[in-house]
Amino acid sequence: MANRDYDVVVLGSGAAGLTAALTAADHGAKVLVVEKGEKVGGTSAWSGGQIWIPCNPHQQAFGKHDSRDQALTYLASMSNGMIDPAMAETYVDTGPEMVAYLEGNSPVQFMAVPDFPDYHPEQPGAASRGGRTLECPVYPYGELGEWKDKVETSPYYWPHVYFTVGETSLAQAVPDPLDPAEMQRRSDNDERGLGHALVGRLLRGCLDRGVEIELSNGATDLVTDNGAVTGVVLADGSRINATNIVLATGGFEHHAGFAKAFLRGPMQNAVSIETNTGDGLKMAMKAGAMLGNMREAWWMPVIEAPINARNISLFTGERTLPGSIMVNRSGKRFTNEAANYNAFGSAFHEQDQNSCSFKNLPSWCVFNQDFYDKWGFCDSLLVGKAASGGQPPEWIARGDTLAELAVSLGIPGGALEATVERWNGMVEAGHDDDYGRGDSYYDRYWGDPAHKGKIYATLGKLEGGPYYAAEVRSGALGTKGGPQTDTMARVLDLDLNPIDGLYAAGNVMASMMGMTYGGGGGTLGPGMVFGYLAGKHAAQRNATATAERAAPQLA
Repeated sequence: MANRDYDVVVLGSGAAGLTAALTAADHGAKVLVVEKGEKVGGTSAWSGGQIWIPCNPHQQAFGKHDSRDQALTYLASMSNGMIDPAMAETYVDTGPEMVAYLEGNSPVQFMAVPDFPDYHPEQPGAASRGGRTLECPVYPYGELGEWKDKVETSPYYWPHVYFTVGETSLAQAVPDPLDPAEMQRRSDNDERGLGHALVGRLLRGCLDRGVEIELSNGATDLVTDNGAVTGVVLADGSRINATNIVLATGGFEHHAGFAKAFLRGPMQNAVSIETNTGDGLKMAMKAGAMLGNMREAWWMPVIEAPINARNISLFTGERTLPGSIMVNRSGKRFTNEAANYNAFGSAFHEQDQNSCSFKNLPSWCVFNQDFYDKWGFCDSLLVGKAASGGQPPEWIARGDTLAELAVSLGIPGGALEATVERWNGMVEAGHDDDYGRGDSYYDRYWGDPAHKGKIYATLGKLEGGPYYAAEVRSGALGTKGGPQTDTMARVLDLDLNPIDGLYAAGNVMASMMGMTYGGGGGTLGPGMVFGYLAGKHAAQRNATATAERAAPQLA
């Protein structure tokens, strides 16, 4: 096959990759996006589409005040030495610039999710009452023309894509119902929200700039000359000539060998798109990149259940509602059930030193008929509780008594009964003495909306059968380790010098978030910010090289 020439090649078409492509094209580069999958968007299109941007331009409209110092203090308070201060400063300083640039120069528009708190609201510098999380308004997919059916659709949410995050159970356990007339209007006009709104807007911006997009063709190898990138070899054997390559290929969670080699704990289910098999990581390692943050992922508890195309449900709202608790194989509670999903996921990594096993796997969410009658369980998709009626489906274990339920789970019945008795006593007293459930405003933001902001939003007794239990597993939204980069998103070699022409953004790079998760959109926010920086720097580098080549001729 004939070689092709571009100024910038972006590998991957998620939010990070599309942001890099749009920005590079805006700064004069001829850009190609290469996507391994059959459609555009990757896991970004499957997601809620939120971005976490401190000091963003939409906060003030809701009376939310923020500052650079507050944001950096917040990140540092959770760092445990894993967050590079220079990367944190670049992220906080560039985020508002990226938002303003996209809103001023493309179809991308954002709005605040006004009251959605940071994930650790009691930490110093946190936006404890929200403002840093942004999302896109719904976007009419007819504006994409022939590309409207070439965007990845989530197996978890489809066809429920006509909602914004703030209208769904991605941002609160029991969302307010959307007005039926507005829902119908959006459906009639194919106005999509969530990750589809973000990806659709970015895609339109790329198409408007003449960015070329090649689907169903991954990349296998970088081409280098004296340590500098000169091109990339694609899966079909063709070679693309380009002196600037942006890796935006996602994480390595679907590469069993990489996951086993690098992650600090078990990941039983990855909820991301299956094309995330570490292609960018492999290419970066071959090029001599220094790696970082390899043991970390964006952890997410999940439930295996026959309720969608992948038989996996992200387990978010139900565990925060009063009247449910989590127990391990010993029949004991082991964590704050209402904690944010990334922090919650770390509880699965605790080891039992005597048995050399993970202490809290397997684990179950335990509830009763009263809970099910009121809230349902994993049958509400994105839009609040569905009409349950009767008993839970057969995949959920059951017992008329706690002892019977324990037998069905293979855990000590006496221990389960003692756990529930202790829990009910703490609920009666108004405080979880064991794990502090309800102490954080984040816990109280979730749970029962009738008690939002109060401890009984999440504390509730579990008494009276029949009782039920659903197994909860250790999952992840994606991995967050990869090649280390500098503040311009340039990949660094083993001596921490930039590899000429190689950039990384999104989950393929070593996340500047370290082991933590700042708030809703803490994955896509850094991906887009460093994608923006990569695209701008790559295009400017190309322009400089072009000018230098032309200089002798002009002389």
